[in-house]
Amino acid sequence: MSAASPSLVEHRPDGATAPLPCAPQRLQDTGLPPLLLAELVLKAMQQHALGSLHELSRHLCLGPLLLEALLGQLRREAVVEVQHRGALAGDVSYQLTRAGRARAAEALARNLYSGPAPVPLAAYVQRVQAQSVADMGLTRERFEQAMASVVMPAHLREQLGAAMNSRRAKLLYGPPGAGKTFLCERMASLLQGAVAVPHAVEVHGEIISVFDPLVHRPLPAAAASASLYDAHRADARWVLCERPVVIMGGELTLEMLDLVFDARAGFYHAPPHFKANNGLLLVDDLGRQIVTPRQLLNRWILPMEQQHDHLMLRNGIKLRVPFDTLLFFSTNLRPEELGDEAFLRRIGYKIFVGPVPPEDYRHILRQSCEQYGVPYDDAAFDSLVHEMHQREGRPLLPAYARDLVSQIVDFATYNGLKPELSPRLMKWAWRNYFANEAAWA
Repeated sequence: MSAASPSLVEHRPDGATAPLPCAPQRLQDTGLPPLLLAELVLKAMQQHALGSLHELSRHLCLGPLLLEALLGQLRREAVVEVQHRGALAGDVSYQLTRAGRARAAEALARNLYSGPAPVPLAAYVQRVQAQSVADMGLTRERFEQAMASVVMPAHLREQLGAAMNSRRAKLLYGPPGAGKTFLCERMASLLQGAVAVPHAVEVHGEIISVFDPLVHRPLPAAAASASLYDAHRADARWVLCERPVVIMGGELTLEMLDLVFDARAGFYHAPPHFKANNGLLLVDDLGRQIVTPRQLLNRWILPMEQQHDHLMLRNGIKLRVPFDTLLFFSTNLRPEELGDEAFLRRIGYKIFVGPVPPEDYRHILRQSCEQYGVPYDDAAFDSLVHEMHQREGRPLLPAYARDLVSQIVDFATYNGLKPELSPRLMKWAWRNYFANEAAWA
């Protein structure tokens, strides 16, 4: 079946559905060049010492009937031969001939990719569009359900909830410790539905590795097909995953936003925003990268507006790929420090995340105590707010409460004591946390 073929629909326990393409039945249904398929089989046999039809089928994520037809062609070219044939269908093993080993070595010299068969770029583009994150839609009910345990002002809830329904970039700014990164990461819990992610994509004979186990979290496999020969099984070249979340920090450079060609391996790795398609991309600590915020946003202006990006292969050929991601920026800088008004207009939402009122701070301290198994004490909270925060003029930032409780637990563990939230230990943790040398004098 071609890229436009009908899809299988995987049904999940939560009622959501995610389309997966049907497995190709014929060589032409893969959408791949015959030469690439042939060399992929030879490389798998050479590099991974695979010979049985079922081993090759599982490794290359192609059906045994399709592979049998391909191996038949390779037999006629005298590069493979049958090593064993059993009485049962599919019980057959192959081995490379001398000519086959030579051809496999030539193919491996060009590139070392010998994993699951890729999908054509056109099929990938169609799939990303079909499972767009823009179609997810977020309601107040869903937001409140997922964020019920998160302490934040009502106006911030309104801003974040609405922002999740926008395709424009979102900037969360405020002082360190206000919880910007925490909130961005919690936004990921609002992503709904499963998405199909290919192991790799083929374009103009080149291979781009897409599936990344550090980014893509596979969902529990649906009921397995009764047989590898089932004509209605899903295409194993795709992995059913949660919507991806990619977080980039100070290490981000402009070069990382292009296709990365691995000269040793001979194939490409997809850039972060490519892997984040149909999900969420967070650029944390904006302004701390080598690349300036202006350069970074200029790189993504057209992709953000047009929902696609242009990447270039080493031979100069440009390819158009989807830019379908919820783009978040988080920074300790004020918006005017990042750029002028024209620059900031490109960012749809500028959301301030700052200190919390005393009752919210108390709630966060209670939550932290519950998390660490420390009994909460009102006297310790009053001491924290009045004798420490107010005396030193420090704002009530959520991270302080969590970090101070953590230090009290460290102290108790070291001394073999049961942790307690006392004013004395709170002051001890405060002195550690804010590096106040005079307090120890």
